[in-house]
Amino acid sequence: QVQLVESGGGLVQPGGSLRLSCAASGSISSIYTMGWYRQAPGKQRELVATITSGGSTNYADSVKGRFTISRDNAKKTVYLQMNSLKPEDTAVYYCNSEIITLGGLRYVDYWGQGTQVTVSS
Repeated sequence: QVQLVESGGGLVQPGGSLRLSCAASGSISSIYTMGWYRQAPGKQRELVATITSGGSTNYADSVKGRFTISRDNAKKTVYLQMNSLKPEDTAVYYCNSEIITLGGLRYVDYWGQGTQVTVSS
């Protein structure tokens, strides 16, 4: 059993900052890519940022220069520092990880339950 638990969402004014965290727990052998996706009302889920176990990162064009993804492999935790937030960043943010479980043979996608980020004055 694997769980991804997110925290750090909330209401923030335009121009403000938030930091999201996502901790993986359970019968985990290895984690490759960890990342964040978001889904706004009426829109499809979209990639925000990903980071591999080696530290390679990938960002959506809309967040480059404003968001920073990082991870602590020892804590099995991924972070998303969000600065200069805009109203269009409002969405439910989901954590995603590619994980091999103990006794498993291949990476499987796991998702968190989502955390709401609202940017509004």
